[in-house]
Amino acid sequence: MAKNPDHTDNMAALRRIEGQVRGVQKMITERKYCIDILMQISAIKGALSSVESKILKKHFHNCVANTMKDGGEADKEEKLDEIFKLIQRIKGA
Repeated sequence: MAKNPDHTDNMAALRRIEGQVRGVQKMITERKYCIDILMQISAIKGALSSVESKILKKHFHNCVANTMKDGGEADKEEKLDEIFKLIQRIKGA
């Protein structure tokens, strides 16, 4: 079985997002203006989406590509089903 790709390059972004979430908690505690809180939440969602895209791209370039190249037909079908289910979950979010 192939080794999973390294995603540690996303750690800095995730730490920033973590800080942003703490900032929103503080804003709520301090009863800041709703629009300001919503803008911060929107920024967090955008940052998470960026990390999500990077991980998905790496998944396609590594896990999926390797399966399509080296896997058997059952493995390929399983990988395609996995991708379809993932896309459905992301779209439904």
